[in-house]
Amino acid sequence: MSVEITAGSPHVDDDATPEIAEAVAAAQSVLSGRFGAQIRLADPEDLGGAGRSVVVRVRVAATPFSLPRTLVVKRYPPAAADRDPFAHETVSHQLLTALPSEERLTPELVAHDIRKRLVVLEDLGKAPRLADKLLGQDARAAERGLLSWAHAMGRLHATTAGRDADFDALMRRQGSQCCQDPVAVDVHAALDGLPDLLERALEVETSTKAREFAAASVKGFVSSRRRAFSPSTSCPDNHLVTSKGVRFLDFEGGCVRDIVFDAACLRVPFPSCWCAYGLPAGMSEAMVAAWRAEVGSVWPDLDDDAVFLPRLLESQLLWVWLSTWRALAKLTATEQSGHRGQDAPPRSTILTSRWVRLRTDAASLHVTEIVEHADAVIAALVQRYGDKATNLQLYPAFR
Repeated sequence: MSVEITAGSPHVDDDATPEIAEAVAAAQSVLSGRFGAQIRLADPEDLGGAGRSVVVRVRVAATPFSLPRTLVVKRYPPAAADRDPFAHETVSHQLLTALPSEERLTPELVAHDIRKRLVVLEDLGKAPRLADKLLGQDARAAERGLLSWAHAMGRLHATTAGRDADFDALMRRQGSQCCQDPVAVDVHAALDGLPDLLERALEVETSTKAREFAAASVKGFVSSRRRAFSPSTSCPDNHLVTSKGVRFLDFEGGCVRDIVFDAACLRVPFPSCWCAYGLPAGMSEAMVAAWRAEVGSVWPDLDDDAVFLPRLLESQLLWVWLSTWRALAKLTATEQSGHRGQDAPPRSTILTSRWVRLRTDAASLHVTEIVEHADAVIAALVQRYGDKATNLQLYPAFR
């Protein structure tokens, strides 16, 4: 039995912002055009958006079709000159929605509109995010959440292996002018710019051998044949822990890229954001093992440590260089993530911990040029920010 069709504007609370009201009205228009009949949305709930994007949960108040009770609407502002998060979000969802439902680890795309810069997505509900598990008090639940994330990442890679041509075709159909991988653009910028930044900001010289290792790492990232879809962001706020496992959200930098670069996020936890605490000893290794168990059937060579571990170190270096390049120029001793409480670790401590872990893993593979480079950066960070820079607290769940 269909719901009564009701014409008119969406029902939006009086205290809703104009941006939310406009996003809901645009979504209602897109859905009505998509299904060929009036659909009315109501009761928007602001879910918070990255940057200036608007993200709301809406109730489907009236429809002649069988639609879910609630949907999620994301609307984007005009694109910047060098990249378009809306294009990557839309194309990512198109690629992933085409997967069989039992293999899909992301919300289904219900509708989108290029002119309105809007996507309408399946609502995965109010399941806790991985961040909620890590910031809670249950160590077992946090551990299960992290391992579920690692397994889900591996399954996502295995089910989207080699989809470069499909992704690129969807990008061209989108009419986007920025088909370049935004992460690859930034990785190249970090390769070129970080040595000079380290010298200016910390008086640390990058040796020729360290530069050559970094250049080889970038080359491996670009030319890798082990490629699959990557959500791009590793932030624990973007992973829902559902009864069916972790589900991924937010693909504003989504692209098909080197899978080991994603795997390095398990060794450098959540390197794309600045809300990271520390993990217990052995946790990263357990997550990497979980990921490898999922991708081994597609890339059996990654079962060989002699193949996998050197490439993992290269990807780890890229993440550390990238996060240092993004943060160092404006780093302070007390600057914290803007969406965490006052007890969140300072960014200087998070950054130092990434260099400490890089140094440890480089030493285990006897890569002396990276050990020496990391030693110099760590010493300079400690000199500037004090001994506390090396003391990254564990996530609250593990304390």
